[in-house]
Amino acid sequence: MRLKFLNLPSLQRRRERYIIINTWKILHKKAPNDIKMVFYESDRLGVRAKVPPEQKNCPSSISSIYENSFSVKAAKLWNILPKSVNTAKDLDSLKVALGKFLERFQDTPPTPGYTSQCSNSLLDWTIQSGGLREV
Repeated sequence: MRLKFLNLPSLQRRRERYIIINTWKILHKKAPNDIKMVFYESDRLGVRAKVPPEQKNCPSSISSIYENSFSVKAAKLWNILPKSVNTAKDLDSLKVALGKFLERFQDTPPTPGYTSQCSNSLLDWTIQSGGLREV
């Protein structure tokens, strides 16, 4: 409630925005690519990131670490962006386009004591509904 009053996104949404911005910086060589992210072009979808493969038959604890790693989460978040966002040429235009993109979607952080439809992550909305739900 307080976040809405102050017109601030939730911590999770801010974190995902930061991951997307950092991924753009890696793509444009403004930040080091220590994790060896691989990008490729698609005529229809724009710039896409390759999600690193998961090792087969690994324990669930390792699978959880894999899913929450920066390289996997960054690639998956980057890949849900429309072409108009992921092909931004400079950081300021990316931030403007990303802000407009994120404003279209619900930002409902979990409230202690209440069950929620899904976590507030853009990735979870995508998986659960077959696509992002717009407000």
